[in-house]
Amino acid sequence: MAATFPDDIDPLETQEWTEALESVLDNEGAERAHFLLEKMVERTRRRGAHLPFDATTAYQNTIPVGKEVKSPGNHEMEHRIRSINRWNAAAMVLRAGKKDLELGGHIASFQSSATLYDVGFNHFWRAQNDEQDGDLIYFQGHIAPGVYARAFMEGRLTAEQMDSFRQEVDGKGLSSYPHPWLMKDFWQFPTVSMGLGPLMAIYQARFLKYLESRGLAKTHGRKVWCFCGDGEMDEPESLGAIAMAAREGLDNLVFVINCNLQRLDGPVRGNGKIIQELEGDFRGSGWNVLKVIWGSRWDPLLAMDTKGLLKKRMDECVDGDYQTFKSKDGAYVREHFFGKYPELREMVANMSDEEIWNLNRGGHDPHKVYAAYHEATHNANGRPTVILAKTIKGYGMGASGEAMNIAHQAKKMDLDSLRKFRDRFGIPVSDEELPNVPYYLPPEDSPEMKYMRERRAQLGGYLPARKPVNTVLEVPPLSVFDGQLQSSGEREYSTTMAFVRMLGTLLKDKNIGKRIVPIVPDESRTFGMEGMFRQYGIWSTQGQNYVPQDADQLMFYKESKDGQILQEGINEPGAMADWIAAATSYANSSQPMIPFYIYYSMFGFQRIGDLAWAAGDMRARGFLLGGTAGRTTLNGEGLQHEDGHSHIQAGLIPNCISYDPTFAYELAVIVQDGLRRMYAEQEDVFYYLTLMNENYAHPAMPAGAEEGILKGMYLLQDGGDAKIKVQLMGSGTILREVMAAAELLKNDFGIGADIWSVTSFNQLRRDGMEAERHNLLNPTAEARSSYVEQQLAGRSGPVVAATDYIRNYADQIRAYVPGRYVVLGTDGFGRSDSRANLRSFFEVDRYHVALAALSALARDGKIDGAKVAEAIAKYGIKTDKLPSWKV
Repeated sequence: MAATFPDDIDPLETQEWTEALESVLDNEGAERAHFLLEKMVERTRRRGAHLPFDATTAYQNTIPVGKEVKSPGNHEMEHRIRSINRWNAAAMVLRAGKKDLELGGHIASFQSSATLYDVGFNHFWRAQNDEQDGDLIYFQGHIAPGVYARAFMEGRLTAEQMDSFRQEVDGKGLSSYPHPWLMKDFWQFPTVSMGLGPLMAIYQARFLKYLESRGLAKTHGRKVWCFCGDGEMDEPESLGAIAMAAREGLDNLVFVINCNLQRLDGPVRGNGKIIQELEGDFRGSGWNVLKVIWGSRWDPLLAMDTKGLLKKRMDECVDGDYQTFKSKDGAYVREHFFGKYPELREMVANMSDEEIWNLNRGGHDPHKVYAAYHEATHNANGRPTVILAKTIKGYGMGASGEAMNIAHQAKKMDLDSLRKFRDRFGIPVSDEELPNVPYYLPPEDSPEMKYMRERRAQLGGYLPARKPVNTVLEVPPLSVFDGQLQSSGEREYSTTMAFVRMLGTLLKDKNIGKRIVPIVPDESRTFGMEGMFRQYGIWSTQGQNYVPQDADQLMFYKESKDGQILQEGINEPGAMADWIAAATSYANSSQPMIPFYIYYSMFGFQRIGDLAWAAGDMRARGFLLGGTAGRTTLNGEGLQHEDGHSHIQAGLIPNCISYDPTFAYELAVIVQDGLRRMYAEQEDVFYYLTLMNENYAHPAMPAGAEEGILKGMYLLQDGGDAKIKVQLMGSGTILREVMAAAELLKNDFGIGADIWSVTSFNQLRRDGMEAERHNLLNPTAEARSSYVEQQLAGRSGPVVAATDYIRNYADQIRAYVPGRYVVLGTDGFGRSDSRANLRSFFEVDRYHVALAALSALARDGKIDGAKVAEAIAKYGIKTDKLPSWKV
C-alpha cells in the first residue's frame, strides 16, 4: 500500500520541486529523473531520516504510450484467428455439455485470456525442433479448451477429438486440463493444481541455467513462460519462491498473471486492488513489473487528463467496483465511474454509451500485450519479469457470465448470449445451426489459415508439444557396486551411508556421471554427504564470492558456477521442483538427467505430495530417497520427524516404484535396476527408496536373490525341518528384529521360522492385483498366482509381518497370504526415546514379533495357549497398556 502523508504544509515549495522534476523529464528524460530521485532518497536515508519504501506505482500501464514497441503483425488477421479460437473453445465445452454426461468444463477463463495467448503464439513462443529446444510454456490449467481450439485450427486435432473433450477412458479424448500422462505428445506441464505451475516454472528456469553453466545444454535465449490467475496467487506455492527467482537472476523467466479480478466464488480483492498488491509483492522481491491495465481506447482520455482527475478516479475505485462496471453497461459506467466528478462526466459527454462500454482493458488489447511481451523478452536486465494484465472474466459471454461471480462455473450459454457472442466475434454460423454450436474452420487456403501457419513456421513449429528424447544411456552393471554386494564383516554402517557410497560411484562413472544431479535440502551433513561439497561443488549462479568459514578443512563448503549439487536450504517444495525439472529434462530439454533427491522421509510425500503426484503425471524419471526413515529408527527427533507412512503415500502414485530395503546389497540391486528401467529401457517410472540412519553389519547378497529383491520378497533364511514352523516377514530395520525373533522362537520354544526379506509390500500388492484382475477377466484360462502365493507355496505355518510403518503397509498383501496372517506396525504418533523403547512401545520389537508368532500358532491349534502366556511373562510384555494409536 502507498504511504500516507499529512496535508501539504508548503504548497509553493512543493510546486517548485515538482516543476523542477517536470523540467528534467521534459529535457533529459525519465531515466535521468529516476537517477536523481534515487540519489535524493539515498541522501535522505544517509542523513538518518526514516523513508518508508513504496513498492507500488500509480494504477496505470507501466510502459508509456510513446515507448510501446509496435507489433509487426497483421492485426486484423490476428483478431480474426483469435475470434475463431474463442468460438471453438466455447463450442467444445458447450457441445460436451449437450451429451448429458456431467462432464463440466470452463469457458470463462480462456475468454478472459485469449489475447494473452494469441500474442504469444503469433510472435514470441519458439517451438522445439531439430535446431532449437524452444520455449517452455506453463499454460494456466483452466484455459485448456483455448489451446485445444488453436490446435484444432492448426490441424493437429480433429473434430472427433474435440467432441471427446473430457472423455478420456478410451484413450482418444482430450484431457480436462494439461496432463502429460494422458496426452504424452501434447502437454508438457500439469498446472491445474493451483500454485504448482508458478513454483515449477521458477525452478525450471533455474534448471535451464544449471544445464547451461555445467556445459550440458545451450539454453541461452530459451524462455520459461508461466500463466497464472490472480486468484491462484493466494496459494502459498505461487509466491513462495519469487524472491529466489530474483536472487538467482532468472532473466529467462516470465510470469503472466491474468488479473480478471475474480476467483471461483467472487472477487479476488473486492475491497482492494490485486494488481497493486501483486506489484508490491514482485517489485519488492526484485522482479521487473509490467502492468497492462488500460487498453488503447483509454489513451486519448488519459492524454486529456491534464489535471490527473481520471487517474485519481482510476486509483480510488476498488476491484469490486471494476467487476461491477463490466457486468453492467455503458450507461452504468458513465454514471458510476465518470459521473462521480463533473469534469470526468464532461470528458465523455460526446461519447456514446457503446463507446464508453468499449473502453477496453489492457489484457484484451493485443497492442499493449505485444509491447509488454517485447519488453519482457528484450529488456529483462538480469531479472525475472511479471506481467500483470487486467482482463474481464468471461469476456464476450454476456448474460451467461461476463464479469459475473458465476463465471468460473458457467458451462452453458443461453441461445441469446450465444447469438451475441457469435455476432461480437463475427463467426459465420447461421441462426439455424446456432443451437448445435458447430465448430468453425476457415478453408485451408484462407488468409487466416495461411497466416497462422506462417507465424508458427517462423517460430519453429507448433506448441504445446512434448518431444522426449530416446537416448539410451549406458547404465553401469551391478558389479560396480561390489562393495555393497559383499559382506561388511564386523563393520557397521547405515543404508544411508551405503547409498552415499553408491552415489559417489555413479558420480565417477564415465558414461553417466555428468548426468547425476544430487539434490538435498540443507541436510547434507545429516546424510554424510558433506564430502561431496569440495569434490563436486554446490551449484550457484554467482559462484563463491567469499571465503568459507571452514576453508582450512578438507571437506569445506564450496559453491561453484559449475557445481553439480543442488542444495536448496530448508525448502522441500523447492528441492522437489528442482527434482521435477531434472527428472523431466529428457522431455523438455533433450537431456536425460538422473536426479537423486535425498531428504528426511517425513518431509517428503507428506509435505510435497501434490508435487509428487504432478511428477507422476509428467512422467518423471529419477530417484527420491527418504532418509532417516522409519517411525522407530529416527529415534531422537520425535513426533513431527518420525515417518511411519511414506510408503503408503508412495503407493498412491501409479508410476512410483517404492522399496524399503534393509541391506546394502538390496539397495544396490534396486538402484541399478532402476537406472536400467528408466534410462536404458525408457520406462516412465520413478523410484522412492527409504534409507535408515541405524548402523549395523550387512551380509553378502545370497545367490539368486536379485529377482525376489525387485519383485518385493525373497527367502533370506530357511528355518529348516522343524516340526512346527512360522513364516516371518520384515522390511527395513525391523527385519533385523524379525531375525532376532526367529532366534527367540528357536531357542526358547523349539519353533522354526523361515525369514522373508520383503523389500516392497507395495510391489507385491500391485502384482497381486494384476493376478486377481487376470483371473476375473479370464475365467476359462489357467488361474494366475500372485508372487506372494508362489513364494509361500509349500511353506507351513502362519505368517507374521512386521515393519517400521503403519499396519496398512504390510496389510496390503493379506488377500494373497495363505492361512493366518498377523501384521505388526507403528500406528500412532511418533515420539522421542531409544530405538529399543520405541520398538517396544509400538510393539514391533523381537519380543512382540515372537509373541505374535506364538499367538498365531495357538489359534491354529499348533501349540497350547499356555505357551503364549509363558512368552508374555518371559519377555516382560505389558498387557494392560493402551495401543500406540491411542496414546
